[in-house]
Amino acid sequence: MWGIIENIFPYAIVFTIPLLITALGALFSERSGVVNIGLEGLMIIGSFAGAFTINKLQAQYPGAAWTLWVGLAAAFVIGVLFSLLHAFASINLSANQVISGTAINMVASSLTIFLARNITGSGNIRIVQAFKSFDVPYLHKIPILGPLFFTNTYMTTWFILLVLILSAFVLYKTRLGLRLRSCGEHPHAAEAAGISVRRMRYLGVMISGGFAGLGGAIIISTYSGEFNGSVAGLGFLALAALIFGQWKPFGVLGATFFFGFASTVANVSQVIPQFQVIPSVILKVFPYVITLLALVLFSKSSQAPKASGEPFDSGKR
Repeated sequence: MWGIIENIFPYAIVFTIPLLITALGALFSERSGVVNIGLEGLMIIGSFAGAFTINKLQAQYPGAAWTLWVGLAAAFVIGVLFSLLHAFASINLSANQVISGTAINMVASSLTIFLARNITGSGNIRIVQAFKSFDVPYLHKIPILGPLFFTNTYMTTWFILLVLILSAFVLYKTRLGLRLRSCGEHPHAAEAAGISVRRMRYLGVMISGGFAGLGGAIIISTYSGEFNGSVAGLGFLALAALIFGQWKPFGVLGATFFFGFASTVANVSQVIPQFQVIPSVILKVFPYVITLLALVLFSKSSQAPKASGEPFDSGKR
């Protein structure tokens, strides 16, 4: 049994990372007071932008590792720009945020497939070289922890963990973080204190767009290697992880790893003899059933920002 866990664990971490960065983005958005249902679409936009950029650069600079990082940066920028649609509708037009986010999902999926078909003729965009896994020197030899956390790891994993730490610091230890959180809890009090609620909410949505786009590109540049117009519902899973993690950075880390591990078990079950006695259909729906059960169990104790999802009208209380 230990051997199975030892083999699955590194893959679970790889699967968790795009989920984690996307959920972190949603955390910034909801802490500012805007619900972002469009995470799925923003991830798709990011995966398309990342795959397209990396594909074109690798054709000109074969073997260059920096092309992958440029692809991630492009995905972040495009995610930020695309999220402005949701920000404008939710903040300036006071539109229903759920409907706006759903529209983002629909537009992103259709638009990227259309563009990919015109570019490649097949709707898929492949990259030649992805990030290579490696064992962390010295640390991978640590008993028990080494094989679990420091083998078959990627540079993107450590980069996103650094982003997680910085996000927690910004949210809870800086003036910017305090202002952002106040806009999601008591926006009118924040406005009375001289804080621009609209500006803070724009910032939160833009960060969520950039992080979700980055998450989509990480999928392409680590374990997928090909854009196909879908991220398999990870955007919705990230939103569930945000709720399960109680809108806190390290709570989100635990929740995303929980869902990531469940999804990994479902994905690799067919090559592990011990799991082959279980019908494949049950294993495939396993992570989504776990997600629903977690949401049901923790829904009563959830502590969402008080003004999250509510349009803000300046001057009205």
